[in-house]
Amino acid sequence: MTGDGEQKGIIQGVRPLIQLSQVRYGYPGRGGTGRAALQGVDLTIGEGEWLAVVGANGSGKTTLARLCCGLLLPDAGWVQVAGMDTAQSHLRAEVHSRVGMVFQSPEDQVVATTVAEDVAFGLENLQLAPREILRRVEETLRSVGLWELRDRPPHLLSAGQIQRLALAGVLALRPKAVIFDEATAMLDPQGRHLVEKWMRRLHMMGVTVISVTHFMDEAALAQRVLVMHEGRLVMDDSPAQVFADRQRLEHWGLELPPAADLTERLRPYLPELPQGLYTGETLLAALKRCVPFAAVTGALVLEKETARARQVFEVRGLQHTYLKETPFASCSLQNCHLSVGQGEIHGLAGATGSGKSTLLQHLNGLLKPQAGQVWAFGQALHEPGMDWVGLRRRVGLVFQNPEVQFFEPYVGDEVAFGPRLAGVEDLRTRVRWAMEAVGLDFELFKDRWLMTLSGGEKRRVALASALALQPEALLLDEPTAGLDPHTRRAVLRLLRNLGKDGKTLLLSSHRMEDLAWLCGRLTICARGQDVWSGSAAEAFGATLDLSGWGLEPPLAARAAQVLRERGWPLPHGVARPSALVQALEGLRQ
Repeated sequence: MTGDGEQKGIIQGVRPLIQLSQVRYGYPGRGGTGRAALQGVDLTIGEGEWLAVVGANGSGKTTLARLCCGLLLPDAGWVQVAGMDTAQSHLRAEVHSRVGMVFQSPEDQVVATTVAEDVAFGLENLQLAPREILRRVEETLRSVGLWELRDRPPHLLSAGQIQRLALAGVLALRPKAVIFDEATAMLDPQGRHLVEKWMRRLHMMGVTVISVTHFMDEAALAQRVLVMHEGRLVMDDSPAQVFADRQRLEHWGLELPPAADLTERLRPYLPELPQGLYTGETLLAALKRCVPFAAVTGALVLEKETARARQVFEVRGLQHTYLKETPFASCSLQNCHLSVGQGEIHGLAGATGSGKSTLLQHLNGLLKPQAGQVWAFGQALHEPGMDWVGLRRRVGLVFQNPEVQFFEPYVGDEVAFGPRLAGVEDLRTRVRWAMEAVGLDFELFKDRWLMTLSGGEKRRVALASALALQPEALLLDEPTAGLDPHTRRAVLRLLRNLGKDGKTLLLSSHRMEDLAWLCGRLTICARGQDVWSGSAAEAFGATLDLSGWGLEPPLAARAAQVLRERGWPLPHGVARPSALVQALEGLRQ
């Protein structure tokens, strides 16, 4: 629906594939209290369309996606796929073959012991001939670049490879529609581009593509954008119409695509920039057509941030091999070094599988050094006699997949788990503070089942659980992945404030914009090694080529480089939109 209640809906002349009528769905809570996830949704999706679904965490996006493929059945109303009612049990296998889904956590849909067997699993359920199964397995694995790994156990794949395996398992069924549920949230920039290419390719093949995403630039690629808000479909229109009103987006917990936001900031200095620039590629192309800078004036000098003298974490020559001395041995770290000062906000960047998560898990003792040396708060983690319990109270860790660190079924109990073991007296006050610090209303969420939360809400619970122990240092693995734009900004502000209060933060992220905004110093990892370390401004300057490490600079840094090539005397190290605007303003003086 549009903002005034009208539904644009299906593109004219396209046959309906998925239809929802007055669909309602709710999740249970403690003591019989429930939560309505969807409230009276009407929707028609046509064959061959490309849709994006956006909305704040908990708005009903994933619930809608699972209803569309028959994984959930409505409490009221009906869902049809190609005219088949998903509530009819004898039709479910056919429905699942028509609509495939790549989950937010793709490892959840990997079931077999080898890559090839996992792709064959769904085909065997369709009772296809063995020769046809083998043909489809090879064809699909080759198309996603995993054929050479067909005999490898899935748990030895990188996050990006698991994502491709999940996609292969869906594509082998030759569905009429593919749903991507936050499929790019955990991927590095190259991995994101690969998934986006697959979306384009499937769309060109006539397959219906439904992308559930918190990346507004990814949503802008679609033909239609569906906006979910508090369980309702509040807008269904083209990207241009959805992104036409910034205030309306903020009310829904959303934001403009980064390129559109940066365009608005740059237009006072570059008035020739056109409207409708929603992707980085279109903005950079427009900047290349802007008038060159004629009168050269002074350039702004950016201050470099420096680390504190006292080191909280020190890593020298660290090595780690998973399944060491087995046929499946996989080297994750080799001769890795790291230094993080007290009160510093330090970033880890690197492509998927570069060793960032393994490095973080060594710093609070979840993994023990096989070779090399690790210190935390001056204590040698590589020597015997370490007080591991004491260390973990001082160093909190939030995992990349937050659900793996949950112990309790309910949100409030989970956040209270650590402080209760630590003997915190005013437990309720501590839990309330931690939950509200990450944007979780205490009364609304404390009795919610963790299993009913969205991916972004689970991430906030994991962060609250770590904060509730009030550690001196925090290790954060992809802390903003899966968060809606509003919550992401709130979490970044929280982390920055924690740093200002003297807490040491070390975080990994695939979002270069987050690292540029938050971090003073940055370490880049590649193939298990630290390949570069320095200030974040230097990392995203024009002199450092990130592409060889599977990374790309923030959009503001790329825009600044294009303008430099047009003669604009901008300083190197500009990586944030505010810094770019500041530099342009300096040229006016």
